Amino acid sequence: MLNGETLSLADIAIYEADQKELEFQQNRRQAERKLSAFTNEVQSIHNTFDQEQAILDIVRKGNTASLKEWIAAAPAIRAGILAKEQLRQIKNTFIVTVTLVCRSAIRGGMDVEDAFVLSDSYIQQCELLNSPEAVINLQYQMIRDYTQRVERLHLGNQPSKLTADVANYIQHHISETITTEKIADALFLSRPYLSRRFKADTGKCLTDFILKEKTEEAKRLLRYSDKPLTDISSYLGFSSPSHFSRVFRKYASISPGEYRKKYAR
Repeated sequence: MLNGETLSLADIAIYEADQKELEFQQNRRQAERKLSAFTNEVQSIHNTFDQEQAILDIVRKGNTASLKEWIAAAPAIRAGILAKEQLRQIKNTFIVTVTLVCRSAIRGGMDVEDAFVLSDSYIQQCELLNSPEAVINLQYQMIRDYTQRVERLHLGNQPSKLTADVANYIQHHISETITTEKIADALFLSRPYLSRRFKADTGKCLTDFILKEKTEEAKRLLRYSDKPLTDISSYLGFSSPSHFSRVFRKYASISPGEYRKKYAR
């Protein structure tokens, strides 16, 4: 600015001397690895690619049943050496995995911002753990979470972009009063066309689907929080606690209070 010059980000952040040093260090490490492997001092065989592709395909399709089958018969994974210390090695592997799974979920229809926020949350959780076993368990939970979220977007026998867009809209506006008109406006469609297409693609009435999704969110809030029913009702955009209770009982076949008593810790 002082010299009146126009600079790019590369001019400010990328230093040629640093690049040369990084190139030297990387080539040196590769040379040492090749020679060490040749003399049998280090033997690291990667077998992750096929297994990685299998997991990512499961996440992209939102296929929780296939995920359970894969976990039951999963082979030993050799991911190479990412760190000298075991816990750091497993955490680094976790970070790589969540990065790939996040992008696969996006390709499966998950909202980009939702996927990245969830990825950040899991990485933060991972860094707080102090044992390899805890990280491995979190990794399975992370993969299952993404798979389930994508599965909820794949409505009907022939999932379409329209149904995924509708499901994403509902998840983003779950705390509001959601109507078919509002969704249609957001997707730049007419209300009759949206209702007709959603019914054709999923076999479900859109209004019923909205209320079922609100009921599912209510179940999570009742189970994993200690907030009173009035707060949960208000958060989910219901006109009154009595309206919330009627809708919940209709779609869950149990009252909110009974559900909490039965399932909450």
